[in-house]
Amino acid sequence: MTSASDDIASLYQRNAAGWDEDRRRSRPEGERLWIARFLGIAVPGTDLLDLGCGSGEPVVPDLLAAGHGVTGVDASPALIALCRDRFPDQRWIAADMRGLDLGRRFGGALAWHSLFHLPPDDQEAMFAVFARHLLPGAPLMFTSGSARGETVGRWRGEPLYHASLDPGDYDALLAGNGFSMIDHVTADPDCGGATVWLARRRPD
Repeated sequence: MTSASDDIASLYQRNAAGWDEDRRRSRPEGERLWIARFLGIAVPGTDLLDLGCGSGEPVVPDLLAAGHGVTGVDASPALIALCRDRFPDQRWIAADMRGLDLGRRFGGALAWHSLFHLPPDDQEAMFAVFARHLLPGAPLMFTSGSARGETVGRWRGEPLYHASLDPGDYDALLAGNGFSMIDHVTADPDCGGATVWLARRRPD
């Protein structure tokens, strides 16, 4: 499955317009509710970090409406270009989230439908990246699978890679990198079946 995982960035680059169309067509009500919970505990008056931001829709308007600035990171330059066109006053970075070091901390971070495109070892390493980019008390929210494994599905006729750790692994990674758990729901039926994690950065 290595080739499928390595192809994620180029897959979204080739299909940026199609992904944007699919993502904007429908949105589970549960996603709005999770984003609202995240915003309810974000550090007031801060910028938020969106890792795997895609084209910015439909999440970024919610973040801006709550009074936050946004820094978005995505490995697809074509998707970042859509973000820049739609939200020119925000900061958009075409980069791989792995090993990211922006030299600043944010009032909250999302890896919404993005972390699960990384292989398991890379997911584990991301928790140190999350920690070094968050202010004390800032929330982290991400989605995952429900059990450890790797799968390759199909999207618009091309292979699409997903991977997950076990729930206990995510628990341990959060705790070991300075996070306290707030909530975890497996296969939330109101959120398109997404498995959602919401945690908060403990004080340094």
